Amino acid sequence: MITTNTLPAATGKGRLITLWTLSSLAAVAFFAAGSAKLAGAATMVDLFDKVGLGQGFRYFTGFLEVAGAFGLLTSRYAYYAAVVLSTVMVGAIIAHMTVLGSSPAAPAMLLVLSGTIAYLRKP
Repeated sequence: MITTNTLPAATGKGRLITLWTLSSLAAVAFFAAGSAKLAGAATMVDLFDKVGLGQGFRYFTGFLEVAGAFGLLTSRYAYYAAVVLSTVMVGAIIAHMTVLGSSPAAPAMLLVLSGTIAYLRKP
């Protein structure tokens, strides 16, 4: 007789609660970061000056983050929002590692979070 010690599959309700919790946390983080970019916080202006792609890119990134935050909270668009936000975070990680010379820990955590949401929400 062969026995396996596998955990039972997550229930639909547990998965849904986990998904909404992750989506809510990510939405708050992306809304805060995007709002700071759109509001012209001095830190964000300096950061995008160092990146060298202009302040228009700061507005574009801020718009993607704020729109993505709302998209994460809309079941119909959550997968697409998570994919877009994951892509933005890949760019942020590259910028932190190459141009800014700072730790990419925060964008990496947001990449993992948005990537997990995209995986769980895939159509």
